[in-house]
Amino acid sequence: MAKSEGRPDRILVVDDDVRIRQMVTRYFEEEGFLVHGASDGASMRRTLADHPIDLILLDLVLPNSEDGLALAREVRATSDVPIVMLTGRDDVLDRIIGIEIGADDYIPKPFHLREVLARVRSILRRRRPVEPVREDLSQVLAFDGWRLELSRRRLMNPDEQEVELTTGEFDMLTVMVRNSGRVLTREMLMDQTRGRQLEAFDRAIDAQIARLRKKIELDPAHPTLIRSVRGVGYIFTGNATAPMASSTS
Repeated sequence: MAKSEGRPDRILVVDDDVRIRQMVTRYFEEEGFLVHGASDGASMRRTLADHPIDLILLDLVLPNSEDGLALAREVRATSDVPIVMLTGRDDVLDRIIGIEIGADDYIPKPFHLREVLARVRSILRRRRPVEPVREDLSQVLAFDGWRLELSRRRLMNPDEQEVELTTGEFDMLTVMVRNSGRVLTREMLMDQTRGRQLEAFDRAIDAQIARLRKKIELDPAHPTLIRSVRGVGYIFTGNATAPMASSTS
């Protein structure tokens, strides 16, 4: 969901703990954000239907038999709005599943509000397109008829149709295309796409690659663009070429 011109970023905090909602809301409002709160999936859906939301802070454990992972999967089925998971469960499997379904970040409780703010701003900054008057070809990566526009943060397929990518998917593909023909370990991919030291659990990278393959490969089960290198990592084998000017302005 793109931010409307002239208004602050709008955040939805989904957490059944009213104290956390109030604390996060107060802090982010003081930083200039518009903040909505929701205690469960039903109120989250109402807010998403009524307001343009730029980012969701989503608790993992919620009432009424709905958890954050299920809600994140539901949101991701229809929208690429960034999702940051906030949870008291420090479970590696939950983190992997969260990344697999398209969460952009995962912050365990207890957390420091300044860190949450920094991560939110980083995600929003990376997603916000900069529309140049003329297309800067140095900010375009091309491969096999595809075009990755870095300034606009969008991917165009060979039929000139935009393919929606999450923040993590876009960053992952950018790193892969820029390093075409080079074997990249999972640790290298984690470092270059996250920009900070995290637990380097291999399955998180594997899940991200699997999601990306579904969007750019003709046959995700037999990929030709992003190939696995057993025991090492991945290699992008697409034909990276000098970009041509697009027909769009």
